[in-house]
Amino acid sequence: MSDERAHRSDDIHLPVDASEEERRQAGDRLRERIYVTFTALAILMAMNSHGEALDSPTVLWTLVISVIGVLLAGLASDLVSHMIVHNTLPSAAEFRHMLAVSSRALGVLVVPLIAVGLAVFDVIEDRTGLIVAIAALIASLAVIARIAVARTGLSGWRQLAVLLVLVALGVLVVFLEALVH
Repeated sequence: MSDERAHRSDDIHLPVDASEEERRQAGDRLRERIYVTFTALAILMAMNSHGEALDSPTVLWTLVISVIGVLLAGLASDLVSHMIVHNTLPSAAEFRHMLAVSSRALGVLVVPLIAVGLAVFDVIEDRTGLIVAIAALIASLAVIARIAVARTGLSGWRQLAVLLVLVALGVLVVFLEALVH
C-alpha cells in the first residue's frame, strides 16, 4: 500500500486506484450516513414544528434513540441481505465492515448533538440549538452528495447536473418530511 493510500484511505479521500471492494465499502458507509442524516433531519424538523413545546432534553433523547434504532435496523438488514445473497453468515471481516458502516454513520450527528447539548445546558436557546442542528445536517448531505459526484469521473458540467438533481431530490425529501408535520 502506498504511503498516500495509508494516510488517506477514508470515505472522503478514497484513492484513485482503490479496488472495487474498497469502493463498495466506502459506498456502503456513505449510504448509511445518508440514511442517518435524513432520519435525524426528519426527527429534528418534526420536533421543530412543535413550536412552544420544544424541550431540548426530549429532542436530544429522541434523536439519539431514533438514530440508534435506525442503525440497528440497518445492521439487521445487512445481515439478512448477506444471508439471502450468500446462503451463509457473514465472515468476521464482513461483520466488522457491517459494524463499521453503522458506527461511522454516527459521525454526521456530532455537530447536531453538540448544538442540542448546548441547548440542554442552557448555553444557547432551545430553538437555536435545533436550527444549528438542522443546518449542520443539511450541510452534511451537501458534502456527501459532493463526494459522490466527484467520484463519478464525469465532466465538470455533468457533475454539476448530477449534483443539482441530488439537491433537488434532497429538497423533495425535506419537503415531504415537512408535509407530514
